[in-house]
Order: sequence, then C-alpha cells, then structure tokens
Amino acid sequence: MVLKTRSLDIAEYLNTPEDIRDFLQEVLDTGDESDFIHALNTAARARGMTEIARKAGVTRASLYKSLSEDGNPGFVTISKVTKALGCRISVS
Repeated sequence: MVLKTRSLDIAEYLNTPEDIRDFLQEVLDTGDESDFIHALNTAARARGMTEIARKAGVTRASLYKSLSEDGNPGFVTISKVTKALGCRISVS
C-alpha cells in the first residue's frame, strides 16, 4: 500500500489576527531572522498577498520578492508588512 502525503501549508491554519500574532511571536521567540522573514511570507499568504502589499504600500511583485527564500527585505519593509498584518514589533 502506498502512503499518500501532501505538504503542510501553515498559511491554511492562520485564520484570525490572533493566529497570525501568535505565529509571528513564536517564530520571533524561537527562530532566527530568516525564519521570521519566512513567517511573514506565510502570514501574508494567509491574509492575501495583494491585500498586504496594498496596505504596506508596496507592489505585490515586490512583496513576493522581498519575502522569498532569496529575499533580503530591509527593516522598513519588514515594519510595513508587520503593520499591514495588524501586528507591531516591540522590544522588551
């Protein structure tokens, strides 16, 4: 018998603003910078890249490129995307 599997896409489970905040906070607490950028990509896909790009004031293509595996977004972009997701970055 062949076992069929499919890839897990966490974006499918980020249904509420609270889910997104908790997800991003967990990645900040346990991951590194590249993990956080990947998490922003996942959260943006969950909310809709077009909507997040519009709210962040960037093009959709630019957002995809910035948050891609090879992307290297600056702090301004990270801050704008975080705010567009309804979150904020804080230091404690």
